[in-house]
Amino acid sequence: MNADVGEGGGTQPSTTEKELMRYLSSVNVACGFHAGSPRMMWETVAEALANKVCIGAHPGYPDRENFGRVSMPVSGEELCALLAYQVGALKSMVEAQGQKLSHVKPHGALYNDLAVDYSKAALVANTLKNIDGNLIFVGLANSHMIAAAKDAGLKTREEVFADRAYTDSGLLVPRSIPGAVLQKAEHGIANVLEMVEKGELTSIDGKKIKVNAETVCVHGDHENALAFAQLLHDSLTKKGIRICAGT
Repeated sequence: MNADVGEGGGTQPSTTEKELMRYLSSVNVACGFHAGSPRMMWETVAEALANKVCIGAHPGYPDRENFGRVSMPVSGEELCALLAYQVGALKSMVEAQGQKLSHVKPHGALYNDLAVDYSKAALVANTLKNIDGNLIFVGLANSHMIAAAKDAGLKTREEVFADRAYTDSGLLVPRSIPGAVLQKAEHGIANVLEMVEKGELTSIDGKKIKVNAETVCVHGDHENALAFAQLLHDSLTKKGIRICAGT
């Protein structure tokens, strides 16, 4: 189980984020471009270390106004620089506190762009490999992100979302469309159990799609995030599904 953290204002992770880490195996820390700040990054890393969860970088487009959720036309060279800058900064902070950066999970619009664009995903994957070949690439299950990362020789983790609806092609339904975000906890839990136990998901239109669910994202910015994470954690545990950090 993973969550995106360090995306709030101020200099400290929120109380919800701190509590949420008790139910997670890894966190993805915002790297200051779509959200976060150097101090927030440092403090979030410290909190993650205290909770013994794996730490990953969560880089995005330099667009704080739209929270990194709007695609930006950047050149290949600029994209490499953006990734190296953000991942390198967080990597240094993690190492300065005595641990190693575990993984990288792109944020928002960058994540969605890489899911459908193999050439851009390959560029990102090779940039990450040059930074640290031991980094795990976390990306949307069945997407170009995973294929490109594997082709680059990186370890991967195929990600599914507890509270998001999927299109018939296995992509995330855009947030602008009604029903894109599942509001009821029972729907989210049923969604995850289907993906983890049966290896398939049901699209928003009812289509069954095969999926390899290796890590489940829980959105920490939802008002009921903590309660949902606890329910999901308990539901998986009762099914005999062990939640642990991937290596």
